[in-house]
Amino acid sequence: MRFISALRAAAVAVMAFAGATSIAHADSGTVYFKVLKAGFVIGGSGGEGTLTYHGHSYPFRVGGLSYGFTFGAAETTFTGTVTHIHKPGDIGGVYGAASAGAAGFRGPGTIALQNANGALLLLSGKQRGLIVNLDLNGMAISLK
Repeated sequence: MRFISALRAAAVAVMAFAGATSIAHADSGTVYFKVLKAGFVIGGSGGEGTLTYHGHSYPFRVGGLSYGFTFGAAETTFTGTVTHIHKPGDIGGVYGAASAGAAGFRGPGTIALQNANGALLLLSGKQRGLIVNLDLNGMAISLK
């Protein structure tokens, strides 16, 4: 019985070390993208951007839908960083802006979003236009 407990403890230690090593080797890049959002109750958004990673530029698309109190149209330019990535494709995926633990404000005008790959976007934005919204929304990023 002690042997099984020791074996289990060793397995947990190895997995914890592997997870810590994986995070320690994670990398980061910079992102820039523009999104146009418009809606009346149901909203849609779309745009394009660039990930700069290890000196190379990787274009990507951004899209999303929202449902709730939405009215108007606006273009927002986002700049920031993406962390916890191992390759450019890790930025791809769905980012939820209304899910617990998926979005949080970090200082004035900055938002943090995370996808299922573990990529963490820390973004600040500047908006042109007028849109009033109180809705559930999210966005998806895919490399071109």
